[in-house]
Amino acid sequence: MARETATARATRAQKILEVLARTYPHAHCELDHTTPLELLIATILSAQCTDKRVNIVTKELFRVCKTAADFVALPQEQLEEIIHTTGFFRAKAKNVKACCAALVERHGGAVPRTMDELTKLAGVGRKTANVVLGNGFGINVGVVVDTHVQRLTARLGLTRENTPEKIEQDMMKLVPREQWAVFSHWLIWHGRRRCDARKPDCTQCEIAGLCPRVGVRKAS
Repeated sequence: MARETATARATRAQKILEVLARTYPHAHCELDHTTPLELLIATILSAQCTDKRVNIVTKELFRVCKTAADFVALPQEQLEEIIHTTGFFRAKAKNVKACCAALVERHGGAVPRTMDELTKLAGVGRKTANVVLGNGFGINVGVVVDTHVQRLTARLGLTRENTPEKIEQDMMKLVPREQWAVFSHWLIWHGRRRCDARKPDCTQCEIAGLCPRVGVRKAS
């Protein structure tokens, strides 16, 4: 791909946003939750696990635990058994219990609404905090960069960066702040429904005309 000016990239990015907004008007977080606490726990469990699997697990987990104090009181062995199929279940169980203990001790059992407070909780990095702030509270502090967002921003030529932190900074410059949360959902939905990692459906892609297909092998 020929080097693109910053102005041209910004203009193309805006057109991509417009098409994705029309294509996925109902895009949303696909982790089932009814409260910020449920979203926080589900996001911790989603590390290296599919949303579909997490939703199966949390259906039982959220029936057992309603509050942060409930998670603290739940025996470690029982928590591990419930979340076993999400992978890395021992570490995740430890983080969930430590996270909820901190919520009880420092926040009265409530999920805090700032990046600084959230990232001080066990098992919570910037990505998880962005998920909770953007989807649990409607607060746009940053852009969630998961594997789909990382792959698609590269394919679309919107960034040349390789780390989630630097990709996020690039996207925060290109995308209007009020769209930071939904932008991630648009890309995630597009990644799951059209732009597959191995076999992207370029022929049917709604944004094909705006995509340089960086790293995608052209059909012979």
